[in-house]
Amino acid sequence: MDWRNIPSLSGLRAFEATARLNSFSAAGRELNVTHAAIAQHVRGLENFFSQSLLYRQGRKMELTPSGQRLADQLSEGFLTIQGGVNELQAESNDRPLKIALTPSFAESWLMPRLGEFWAKHPGIEVMLQPGVGLTDLRRDGVDLAIRYGKGVWAGYQIELLTSAQFVVVASKEYIKDRKVYKLSDLADAKWLLETERQDQRLWAEELGFDLSTANTTEFPTSTLAHVAAMSGYGVAIATLAVAEKDLKSGALVNLFTAESGTLGYYLVTRKEVQSKNLNAFISWLRTCKDKS
Repeated sequence: MDWRNIPSLSGLRAFEATARLNSFSAAGRELNVTHAAIAQHVRGLENFFSQSLLYRQGRKMELTPSGQRLADQLSEGFLTIQGGVNELQAESNDRPLKIALTPSFAESWLMPRLGEFWAKHPGIEVMLQPGVGLTDLRRDGVDLAIRYGKGVWAGYQIELLTSAQFVVVASKEYIKDRKVYKLSDLADAKWLLETERQDQRLWAEELGFDLSTANTTEFPTSTLAHVAAMSGYGVAIATLAVAEKDLKSGALVNLFTAESGTLGYYLVTRKEVQSKNLNAFISWLRTCKDKS
């Protein structure tokens, strides 16, 4: 399509509204512009086509034959556009929100809270996509990613959701009466880690302890690492939300915890305008953050 041969869309909208409503003033009210602006747009179209499109007959606006043809075609075209827009909006509102996040964050932070969102927004379906790899939001059709790190991902909108409340835990039998003041005091311990999980390693690295040099045993899930720690096989890094119940019962002891600095879980979204459903979900997440 050669847009150079098509007049201003604002002018076409102004003319279509004038032809439909038989009034510059009514068209101006509908399009939220002045009567004079509508008249100027229509004169611009007449100059573009080098012919009259409408004329005043008493207090009414009448269309010329050419104006009538153009008005009919514009009306049909704008209705087609409106239909396409409505269809896409309905599709956007009806489809589930796709949320990419790590399995551990889904299990320990989001799932215990998600029932509250569904109670408030029963018509919004949420599809969780747990995984440890990074997601391309545009390519994979993901609405929101919750990522762990320092909040630096070029090309996206970034917002801190919550800092990582990690604790180092072990059973009383394993740790005995050892005193721990910093992570390096556990340099000779057996570390129980989830395979491919990076947030725990980044947290330790931020505190000056490199887990790649430690004696580690890896498990496919954080749950298995957690159970291994309760069984006395070593020390594990857990989120406070996951470990809280076992810390209170005495099944585990809190050996060490520290602020995570710039590390945290961030909301990552595309820079385009977001859907109403996604805005509702993000607004709810912010209320969860405020309650944390």
